[in-house]
Amino acid sequence: MRKTQLSCAIVAALASSPLLAQESEAPAKLETIEVTATKRAESIQDVPVAVTALNGKALENLGIDNFQDYVEFLPNVVFQGTGPGQNEIYIRGAATTQSNIMLSSVQALQPSVAFYVDEQPVSMAGRNLDVYATDVARVEVLPGPQGTLFGASSQAGTIRLITNKPDLNSFGAGFDTNIGFTKGGEMSNSVTAYFNLPLTDKLGFRVAAYNDKQGGWIDNVMNVPGEGGYIGSAVVIDRISGGPLADPVAMDANRVTSPGVNSNEEASVVSPQNDALVEEDFNDAIYTGARFGLLYEFNDDWDLLVQHTQQSLDTEGVFAYDPTLEGESSALRFAQEENKDEFGLTTWTLEGRLEKLDLVYTGGYLDREIDTLADYTGYTNGGAFAAYYVCNHYEAGVEAEDQRCLDPTKYFREDTTTTRSTHELRFVTTMDTPWRVTAGLFYDDQEVATVGQFKIANTDGELTQYGFNNLQRTLVGTDGINSDGGPFPSEISFINDITHTVEQIAVFGQFEYDITDSLTASVGARWYQIDDKYTGSTSTVDVTRRVQAFGSLDPDELAAVGLDPDAVNAAIASGQLETDLLGSDGVLTVDDTIFKFSLDWKVNDDLLLFANYSEGFRPPVTNRVGGGLAKNQSGAFENFRIPVYSTTDTLDNYELGVKGDFLDGILRVNATAYYSEISDLQTSRFDPTNISFLVFTDNVGDAEIQGLDADITWLATDDLVINAAFSLLNTELTSVNSELEGIAAGVGSELPYSAGFSGNINARYFFELEGDKRGYVNGSVSYTGDRYAGMVMDAYVMEDATQLIYGTGSGLKIEKHADVYEGVTYTDSNGDVFEGGRYVQESYMLANLAVGVTNDVWKAELYVDNVFDESAILNIDTQQFTPKVVTNRPRTIGVRFSYDYY
Repeated sequence: MRKTQLSCAIVAALASSPLLAQESEAPAKLETIEVTATKRAESIQDVPVAVTALNGKALENLGIDNFQDYVEFLPNVVFQGTGPGQNEIYIRGAATTQSNIMLSSVQALQPSVAFYVDEQPVSMAGRNLDVYATDVARVEVLPGPQGTLFGASSQAGTIRLITNKPDLNSFGAGFDTNIGFTKGGEMSNSVTAYFNLPLTDKLGFRVAAYNDKQGGWIDNVMNVPGEGGYIGSAVVIDRISGGPLADPVAMDANRVTSPGVNSNEEASVVSPQNDALVEEDFNDAIYTGARFGLLYEFNDDWDLLVQHTQQSLDTEGVFAYDPTLEGESSALRFAQEENKDEFGLTTWTLEGRLEKLDLVYTGGYLDREIDTLADYTGYTNGGAFAAYYVCNHYEAGVEAEDQRCLDPTKYFREDTTTTRSTHELRFVTTMDTPWRVTAGLFYDDQEVATVGQFKIANTDGELTQYGFNNLQRTLVGTDGINSDGGPFPSEISFINDITHTVEQIAVFGQFEYDITDSLTASVGARWYQIDDKYTGSTSTVDVTRRVQAFGSLDPDELAAVGLDPDAVNAAIASGQLETDLLGSDGVLTVDDTIFKFSLDWKVNDDLLLFANYSEGFRPPVTNRVGGGLAKNQSGAFENFRIPVYSTTDTLDNYELGVKGDFLDGILRVNATAYYSEISDLQTSRFDPTNISFLVFTDNVGDAEIQGLDADITWLATDDLVINAAFSLLNTELTSVNSELEGIAAGVGSELPYSAGFSGNINARYFFELEGDKRGYVNGSVSYTGDRYAGMVMDAYVMEDATQLIYGTGSGLKIEKHADVYEGVTYTDSNGDVFEGGRYVQESYMLANLAVGVTNDVWKAELYVDNVFDESAILNIDTQQFTPKVVTNRPRTIGVRFSYDYY
């Protein structure tokens, strides 16, 4: 009974094929799993779409017990972010930029991959719901657009976690315990259990509970300037702030690392201190929760299932190391790092039969609370107002030679509530005819209400000109806010208070027709209408009023929010700004119809060939400061205006696939070749140096993706099963929007985060022991190739800043893309023009090993994860303007024991 968190299960599902099933007198063959990927129960080998499924037993047998390890077994999927509860999913290379975790709740960019728990969509940009996958029936992964059946966030694929339901036929219970020891880190331990009880012959109850403490291995070390620690740089602060300091070079020559300077009091640039926060192994994560299910069977045709999941995820510290420090397990943080993520998910499903028609009504309600406290000190090195917030050059009586930049320590505090309510009514024909229909209605109402508080200014008391010692900030507007509007605590410099609601209605259907006994054609369609409303206020912008002003184009309202009505109308007339989708009430409305066509040929009982065309989309996204001019009106930013909203991006996908069992059922090969075209690819932009200190969304251009996914399972002997999977991927930008030329990677460049080749192989060998016991050995190796970090070519800028701030470079690999990077209007520390380049997340290989004994009731296992203690670059995080490296857990040795009673 092996159970893990959901992000791990997703990766495992895509990496593995169904495991061995044997009958005592029949030749051994590979098991076939039944899936509902097309919202109709079918064998996975008969579904004419690319789909991978892994049942609960296979999840147990995979023998991998943490997030990073699972990632390595997903050839065509990237699960990337900055730690538990802070990740995004990308499938088949459809990616642009990682969401800034401090801003993901307000940027509103919709994910490209839908994530479902049973029938309930739970996706969220930047912070996908991190459900702990205990007591799981199976995980289904559908790469490629699934929008006709699964809606807006299914542009690049859909992932479904299918839980075990109450069983009316028998009592069952079991538990699983695990303890692991990480090299250089803390001990980890987990306990999970389930209990199934038929209360009557028509009523059943099931509960699953879990507690998993994942010990840390990254140390928050003391800041020692001159030894890879944070020194600080007036040159960096001055150039991103527009040059307000008199002599930043001289200031950098008078830091605590300079000869004759013995303390911060004597330095012109104060280095931050973190003595009180120094801690070993400070990146802990604890999952605690339970799921309750109640099933009532009215009669043979009708039943009702109600389930509720309650979970708490608590993390401390960060899951990335600072590459300027020695080793790969040391970080520098100057403010507390904490994240508390709680959710309650209630779902209900009514299923029944009306003559020749199956009916399903399903609904759900998700209530999620996120409380985050994070170090934001790095904003000092990227925000256009950095000098304003930490330097004393504007204070009365300060001469040029006395200018100082003070302690830059900053923090961010977030309180976000997410609610989501969905309803779906679905009909499936069951008549014995050559045609079949699946059709339904869908309604989705989701809301994100967030209050983000930023402590940015130095509040030690020396900067008094602008009242930083007692700010007492208030919000500009009141409509749509979630707080009392202020005043906020005296040290808070800026506040986001935003409510974002998305309401969607859709009608969908799929028609299948058997042209012959072996040839079937199908067509699917989905009409949708989405209303997107963005309200609230910041401490500088009345967001509600600004968005409504663009909807009405009332000159008085435009002027009231600080805009020039004539300039706005001119920008609209020239096509620079679009406002057609906005109503005067500030609601952005979009509707369209997407289609899917497929043809499949069942060559024989063991071989299926199929061809598909499908469409996916992500809806437009409203921007808080849409229509505003960039602060920097020179170079590439001259006359640039922030889009009022990003436009819909669409993905058209063509694929050919084969699913086959060969050699009398002991060899299975499933493969899909695909070609995808993405138009108006959406991206998130955060450029406080040049454009705005508020994040916004934009469209980067068009792209093409070609690839091949394959998974192979071979039952080499009755006791040895081998799984292998790989992904070949070729991504290319085919056009770049004019405002991003010289900033984003150019035409012909690869999209970020996905490798050209990724693959894995897993072997499991069984051997007989005395009595009814069996032993087994499980080994796996995975490889992930080089990947680019992000779309923007700013790596040389960040590397130059890193050298100035820390006194050393990061040592990370950069690949040059352009002779000139147009994203900045200043030169490097040598006076040269910056080249354009991106960081490279270099390739790595990981291996795991496990040996165990089982009698199918209990199981004991000894495992070694990350056998060769490889430190992989999972993600180069540049959200704080110098690179941090998210990495995997070091070598971990542990034991597991599980017991099941039926």
